Formats: sequence, C-alpha cells, structure tokens
Amino acid sequence: MTCNVGGVERPIRIVGGLLLIGVGVFADLPAMGMGIALTVGVVFLATAAIGYCPLTSLLGINTCQSSTSARK
Repeated sequence: MTCNVGGVERPIRIVGGLLLIGVGVFADLPAMGMGIALTVGVVFLATAAIGYCPLTSLLGINTCQSSTSARK
C-alpha cells in the first residue's frame, strides 16, 4: 500500500470523521442513519491514520506528496 492520502486531505478526513461520529452518537437519527454515520466516520479516521484509501486508489487520485517532490 502506497500513500495516496496526504496534504490537506488528511486533516479534512480527520475533522469529517470526528464530525460524523459525533452526529452518529448525539443526533436523533434512526438506527440505519446512525450506523451509516458511524461507519463512514470510522472509515474517514482510519484512512487518514494509515494514509491510504482504496476508493481513491481505484479512481486514480493521489494527494500524497511523492518522495522526490518532498526532497526539493
């Protein structure tokens, strides 16, 4: 697994994941909505933590700096 989540996207995923988890826990949602919000929130946090997202890999998106551009 190579890094494909970085730069500005990583903190956005962290904040979004925390917000979704908060909505799932504290909002008065039906069970299905709560489950979806919690699941997506955890996925956002996990992909931010490991720096890899399979969906963005399938779409060919890479926001992580390459090692050659990081050295410049």
